[in-house]
Amino acid sequence: MEIAVVWFRRDLRLEDNVALNRALQSGLPVLPIFVFDQQILIELPENDARVSFIYSTLQGIHHKLKESASSLGVFYGDVRSVWKDIVSKFNVKKVFYNRDYEPYALNRDREVSCFLAEQGLEVVSCKDQVVFEPDEVLKADGKPYLIYTPYKNKWLLRFTENDVAQTTSILDNYLKVDLLFPTLQSLGFVESEIKVQQFQLDDLSNYSKERDFPAQDKGSYLSPHLRFGTISVREVIRRTRGSDPVFLNEIIWREFFMQILYHFPKVVDHNFHQKYDTMQWRNDEDDFKRWCEGQTGYPMVDAGMRQLNTTGYMHNRVRMVVASFLCKHLLIDWRWGEAYFAEKLLDYDLSANIGNWQWAAGTGCDAAPYFRIFNPSEQLKKFDKNLSYTQKWVPEVLSGTYVAPMVDHRFARERTLSAFKNALQK
Repeated sequence: MEIAVVWFRRDLRLEDNVALNRALQSGLPVLPIFVFDQQILIELPENDARVSFIYSTLQGIHHKLKESASSLGVFYGDVRSVWKDIVSKFNVKKVFYNRDYEPYALNRDREVSCFLAEQGLEVVSCKDQVVFEPDEVLKADGKPYLIYTPYKNKWLLRFTENDVAQTTSILDNYLKVDLLFPTLQSLGFVESEIKVQQFQLDDLSNYSKERDFPAQDKGSYLSPHLRFGTISVREVIRRTRGSDPVFLNEIIWREFFMQILYHFPKVVDHNFHQKYDTMQWRNDEDDFKRWCEGQTGYPMVDAGMRQLNTTGYMHNRVRMVVASFLCKHLLIDWRWGEAYFAEKLLDYDLSANIGNWQWAAGTGCDAAPYFRIFNPSEQLKKFDKNLSYTQKWVPEVLSGTYVAPMVDHRFARERTLSAFKNALQK
C-alpha cells in the first residue's frame, strides 16, 4: 500500500499541525513518525527531563492514534539510517515535515530530503512553528533586521488574522497499523523527577505589570510547549489576542532570535560583534562552580540558580540578573553560561538562549551597551523586596550562615568596564 509519512520534530501535536494536515489531505494513508536522534541524545544524562517530556507527549499521541486503529512510529538511531529503514519497510510515496531553522536541523533536513528524493519520493516541507519565517520579515534592501524594535514594527505591519488561522485536520485518514511503542528504558533513559508544567494562557491581562516579580509567579510557562510544539504558535496568538500586548512582543522576540540565528549561524559560538573577540574573560572555574550551585552570596542570583537546578525553570527577570552577574561581575564568557542553561533548561531553545546570553554579555546584535550592568542587590530590592521568592530557594538568606558576597559590586563593575574598554581599544 502506498502511504504518506509525516515526520514529527518540534510539533508534537495532532491539532493545528500544518505538515500533518497536508499529509492527511494527500489522499494517501498517513503514518506519523518520530525519530529519537542518537546524535543528540548521546550528549544527555539518562534522566533528562526534556526526554521524559517528549516521551510522555509521544505516548499521548500514540494512544490517540490507536482510537483510529493507527499508531505512532517511534524510532531511535542515526536519523539518516532510520529513514533508510523506513523506506525499505513501507511503500512511502510522500513525506511531510514542518521546517526547522537551526543549523543542525537545516543540515539534517537537507541530507534526508536529498536521500528521499533520490528514492523517487516527494518531499513536502511546511511552515508551522513560526508566524513569519526568517526570510519573510526583511528590511527594504532585503537584508535581515539586526535591531528588535524595527523588526517588531515590520512584523506587526505584515501580520493579519489569516496568519494565525487554525489548520483543521482530517481525522480518519491514518494508516491502519499496530506498531510497538518502545519503553523509555529501551531508549537508554529513565523517567525524570522534574516535570514540565502546563501552560497558563487564561489570565494575561496584567502580564506587563506582573511579569517582573518572581514571587507572583505570573509567567505563562509556555516556552517548553512552544519549544516542542505541544501547542501551535497560531493557537497561542488566537487565545491571547485580547490580552496584554507585551505578551505578543515575547512571541515576536522568539522569531527575531530565530531569524538572527538563521542568517548568522556563527552566533552559536562566536560573538555577533567581532569587536568583542579580543575580550579577556577571567573564566575562573571555582567562581563558575559557585555560580552554578547558587552560592554567590547574592540572594537573587542564588535563588535563580537553585530554582533552575531543582525545577529546570527560572523566572525571566531572574534569568537576566544571573546572566549579567556571570558575565559582568565574574567576567566569565557567556558561552559557559549558555552551555549550562542548555544542560538544565526545560525550555532550552538554541536561538533564544544564544540571543539572550549575548544580550546580557553585551556582545549580541541587539545588545545592551556593555556598560549597562545589573546591580543584583538593587534588582532584589525592586522585584523581591519582601524576599518571598528568594527565601523559597535560599532559606538561609536571613541567617548568619548565608555565604558572603563573592565579589563587591562596585569593584566588579569597574573591572568589567575596564576589560571591555581594553577589548575595544585592541
